[in-house]
Amino acid sequence: MSDEVAPATSRINLSEPVEGSAYMQLDSDAMVPVLKRLKRAQGQIGGIIRMIEEGRDCTEVVTQMAAVSKALDRAGFAVIAGGLRQCLLEESPDNQVDTAALEKLFLSLA
Repeated sequence: MSDEVAPATSRINLSEPVEGSAYMQLDSDAMVPVLKRLKRAQGQIGGIIRMIEEGRDCTEVVTQMAAVSKALDRAGFAVIAGGLRQCLLEESPDNQVDTAALEKLFLSLA
């Protein structure tokens, strides 16, 4: 391991906080694997569309759809986990965590 200090990370600020929502700034470095997963899922969706257009077997189509669904769920959980981690690391008076909103956000993926 290096003794060097890691450079400051940039943040993805998706929008201004909305009352009653779970607002979290996302560390763009932590979102790199999420973006890769989403781009892979995007490609899989294109493949599913082609499969349907070609009249492929229902089982093959549904299997691919299940894989995309799982990839999207995992990406969503990774986003929430990254946001929660950021909230815990940057406790400050202006960084209030609305636990009910976070629970609602988390359960929206279930």
